[in-house]
Amino acid sequence: MSKSEQNTAVITGASSGIGLGLAEAFLKRGYNVVGTGRSADRLQAAARTLDAGDRFLAVAGDAGRPESAKSVFEQAIARFGKVDVLVNNAGIFAAQPFVQFTPEQIEEQIATNLKGVLYASQEAARHMIERKRGKIVNITAALAMQPHSGVPALLAVALKGGVNDATRALALELAPHGITVNAVAPGLVDTPMHAPQSHDFLAKLAPLNRIASVREIADAVLYLVDADFVTGTVLPVDGGFSAGR
Repeated sequence: MSKSEQNTAVITGASSGIGLGLAEAFLKRGYNVVGTGRSADRLQAAARTLDAGDRFLAVAGDAGRPESAKSVFEQAIARFGKVDVLVNNAGIFAAQPFVQFTPEQIEEQIATNLKGVLYASQEAARHMIERKRGKIVNITAALAMQPHSGVPALLAVALKGGVNDATRALALELAPHGITVNAVAPGLVDTPMHAPQSHDFLAKLAPLNRIASVREIADAVLYLVDADFVTGTVLPVDGGFSAGR
């Protein structure tokens, strides 16, 4: 199969957790994958874990900087010829009272959770508009759809909630170009972000009384990539967390 025939996905925050699971899922689908992250060492460790040879391209950089997004797409197109899917997965989460957030934490979360999505999506849109096709999927958070008094995380609610609204707005803007834009809003997921001893408590936050596997989030992303007539949707994958109390 030539470069022009094989699909390519760009996944931000691909060195661990959901991002690493997404990279694995797309590789199993036969995609080339470009994985990004801040740490070159962690990306190289991810590449060894995935063991996909030249089908996985690691590109280190800060998602919150426009030059990083530009470099990612330039390298992806140089290596694989095109980009079919962008998954904006890179994100920072911190649960603490709002008054305790430092200015540095606020700026860091704005850079990664909001600017990172905007800059990568701009590069994707420019490329996909030329090709008249493409898929953008944003990873947001169920907490942004249904805040919880037991999980104080205003920055996640504000920024991921903004990305939910941006998903709908960009879907409308890019629909005439054959591009779909959707989001997956995970609840609590079994990743290194959550210590194993916290899982029993976290499971009780979801009506289904458990936390999600990374594979369940990846399955939702793959569904949205396959669903050509779905756009502007925020899909909660949260065990019923966002349905209410």
